[in-house]
Amino acid sequence: MAVQTTRTTPAKPTSRGPGRFAFLQVSIALQTLTLFFQAVSAGLLLSTSYGEALHGVGARVMYGASMLYVLAAVLAWRPGGGSPRPIAYASGFLLLASVQVILGIAHMPALHVPLGVLMFGLSVLALGQVLLPAARGAHPLRRVP
Repeated sequence: MAVQTTRTTPAKPTSRGPGRFAFLQVSIALQTLTLFFQAVSAGLLLSTSYGEALHGVGARVMYGASMLYVLAAVLAWRPGGGSPRPIAYASGFLLLASVQVILGIAHMPALHVPLGVLMFGLSVLALGQVLLPAARGAHPLRRVP
């Protein structure tokens, strides 16, 4: 009589772990950092010859960071079936970034500067919303009944 043994393979890690939330946190942190850099380079724009170049490069990086935030929100939502609310926030922020770029190109500082301040504040709030629940041990994207 032969004894059959079954081999079990170890479970493979899935994308539903904390790594996808780390990507979302990093993308929002990057966006917030680029917005802060934009504020600094706007000050340099007024006082140095190289400020315009820094502000222009920073605008492109900030726009890319906003697109990365949308991607991270989709990737964080899709596998786990959590709330799609972060996708709406990220998409709205990308829309604001688009308006900001248009206002900057049109040289409309009366609208460009306040919108930049608003965007920085919203980005800090989004970062806090994702980081603080994680620090308390809560799931940052889980739906609350």
